[in-house]
Amino acid sequence: MSRRSGILEFAVLGLLRESPMHGYELRKRLNTSLGIFRAFSYGTLYPCLKTLVANGWLIEEPGSGPDDTPAAPLAGRRAKIVYRLTAEGKEHFEDLLSQTGPDAYEDEHFAARFAFFGQTSRDVRMRVLEGRRSRLEERLEKMRISFARTRERLDDYTLELQRHGMESVEREVRWLNELIESERAGRDQRGSGPGDAAQQDTSGETGGLPRHRDSTRPDPSDDTAT
Repeated sequence: MSRRSGILEFAVLGLLRESPMHGYELRKRLNTSLGIFRAFSYGTLYPCLKTLVANGWLIEEPGSGPDDTPAAPLAGRRAKIVYRLTAEGKEHFEDLLSQTGPDAYEDEHFAARFAFFGQTSRDVRMRVLEGRRSRLEERLEKMRISFARTRERLDDYTLELQRHGMESVEREVRWLNELIESERAGRDQRGSGPGDAAQQDTSGETGGLPRHRDSTRPDPSDDTAT
């Protein structure tokens, strides 16, 4: 399985965990809620759905709503299919949510993981955020070294492009710092009372988000921030 296919499967399972959907509605959610999937077509989505069905993580059901009435055979139209997450699929998605390896820090996978932080335990969120920050700090250091070595040989426009790239990474690092500090503050607050220490590591609440957000925070799916 390619990394990009793995990200798509993760996102599909996460969205279907919220509610069953048709393929059309699912693709719309992937495009609007998770911008990293803007380029995905039905030709990419439906093979992914078929694979998830074959693995036993999804089941296909006929649409049951007023707008989902199967078309008459002579109309030459297919009945709409609703995709529903199975118990095995939910368990598989929860296993994916708990993973904090290097793939969770990479550009596109991090954006998908972040989109489902509301379903992720606090300790896992912290490890993913800290891993992402460490990865970007390494990238930023390499960019600065490269910039210092080549700035005398580059024209003004190329230099400006490199500065823009560094500023984008610096902005995301600052954003991650705020998220991490907010997560820590939320954890400390929840763990301040008797018996809270055991609960804090399994909480999936989004109490770690900063209270004051502004338009300068980077979009995790924004390619310029990576």
